Amino acid sequence: MSVIVALAQINVTVGDLAGNVRKIIAYGKAAHAAGAKLLITPELSLCGYPPEDLLLRPAFMQACAEALTEIARELGDCSDLHVVVGHPHQRDGDRDLRSKSQAVPARFNAASVLAGGQILETYCKRELPNYQVFDERRYFVSGRDAGELPVVFEAGGLRFGLNICEDAWFDEPARAAKEAGAQVLCVLNASPFHLGKVAEREARMAERVVDVGLPLLYAHLVGGQDEVVFDGASFALDGQGRLAARAPMFEEALTIVEISEDGSVKGQIMPLPVEEAQAWAALVTGVRDYVGKNGFPGALIGLSGGIDSALVLAIAVDALGPERVRTVMMPSPYTADISWIDAREMAQRLGVRYDEKSISPMFDAFNACLADEFAGLPQDATEENIQARIRGTLLMALSNKFGAIVLTTGNKSEMATGYCTLYGDMAGGFAVIKDVAKTLVFRLARWRNTQPTLRRDGSTLTLGPVIPERIITRPPSAELRPDQTDQDSLPPYEVLDAILGRYMEDDQSIAEIIAAGFAVADVERVTHLIKTNEYKRRQAPVGIRITHRAFGRDWRYPITSKFRA
Repeated sequence: MSVIVALAQINVTVGDLAGNVRKIIAYGKAAHAAGAKLLITPELSLCGYPPEDLLLRPAFMQACAEALTEIARELGDCSDLHVVVGHPHQRDGDRDLRSKSQAVPARFNAASVLAGGQILETYCKRELPNYQVFDERRYFVSGRDAGELPVVFEAGGLRFGLNICEDAWFDEPARAAKEAGAQVLCVLNASPFHLGKVAEREARMAERVVDVGLPLLYAHLVGGQDEVVFDGASFALDGQGRLAARAPMFEEALTIVEISEDGSVKGQIMPLPVEEAQAWAALVTGVRDYVGKNGFPGALIGLSGGIDSALVLAIAVDALGPERVRTVMMPSPYTADISWIDAREMAQRLGVRYDEKSISPMFDAFNACLADEFAGLPQDATEENIQARIRGTLLMALSNKFGAIVLTTGNKSEMATGYCTLYGDMAGGFAVIKDVAKTLVFRLARWRNTQPTLRRDGSTLTLGPVIPERIITRPPSAELRPDQTDQDSLPPYEVLDAILGRYMEDDQSIAEIIAAGFAVADVERVTHLIKTNEYKRRQAPVGIRITHRAFGRDWRYPITSKFRA
């Protein structure tokens, strides 16, 4: 005996209950048409993940309950189809013991089994993550702590047990499902992407299969939500923990698998892209969904002729199309001719609108206004920052007038060390490469230039690299003073990024980093800059997370702190 099961890898929007309901119903009907007896949707697919403090609103919880009932009703005609939907759930009989109010009901991260127009059973997540980007204990009660039992149901003659995301990273929830009679483990997930995460998930789920001896189905979310992106790559493992099916990354999919009573699983295995391709797809997804889901008509980028803004432009065009991207080159007295030449060429290659607006008259006006104040003082970072802030003001003015969101172009190495200007190059609405270290910026630029792309050359579409080679090979510079390069103020990026990765991402101590062979002066300099520039990062736009530790929700250091290691 075998059963056809479908995994709904869908891109939902937080709070768009009507749109999410329509999508789940459409996937339910498609699964039924494909002969599936069971459809599994991702974690909190009904409301989107993470809903954050929307969960504290009674009206939101009530609307979610009504939406779940609507899905059950609309799919009631799909005979013999069971649908598992992730959703927030509250049980009015119990109050949340963590609340000071006696009237607050317990809330759960839940999954319900729907069939025949009815909500048959509801499972409540047992393990609540509270690390990295997760803070589920702020909102939810553990199903185990509330006395909720495992949920096992029959579909097509097989018995399926439910786990939700973090549950499957621990022994007890899967074992409880097996003890309750499960023959197959179904895992609903909303697990944010970072580089290396897909292999990590599959390895951990294989451990779970080996532990309980049950085949495993993993339905994962896809799409962007504020800082995080979800990569899809839903998969199935057979009873020995071997990969039997995998959905594509970063696109919606209905993945069909066939499960037999003996634990064997059949399905299509999509290959995993190389790391650069995964990072690129994550960044494109993040931009497309942030701009699209928030209703911006397009994006605006300050193009400098440097590699960071070039990379952001290429990402934005891949995400939105050239017709929705506008670039502005704002040369100063220190801008090299090759900068505007390269910027203009790249804009032409990608077919985006390109304008040049010199900031020299405004810079002269600022200097004249401040001449009495600055008399007798040498030029320093003050004058450099004025130039950056003029550019930020111009971009935000265009954004206000025309509605396009400003995409900032600072990378992770710059954000870490404070090599950026508040209200200048940090001004904008979305920080595309905020979690991309400079060395990865170069890798992504070279990778993108090896990929086929359509570029506009007048009315003709041709093939070719999108980033001019000179932008990649010339020494990086902010061009805010004569003959400036980034390495005037920072260690070589290979050194800086290696220290950043060890200290910020992997929590190594200063002593450990020095013991690994890095110069004491470089380690002390970089770690000092990381600690003293927290105040800047707190004021930066939200940006896309692609590493296991990004500045923002992953990194919560005090601005005011006297501790020094």
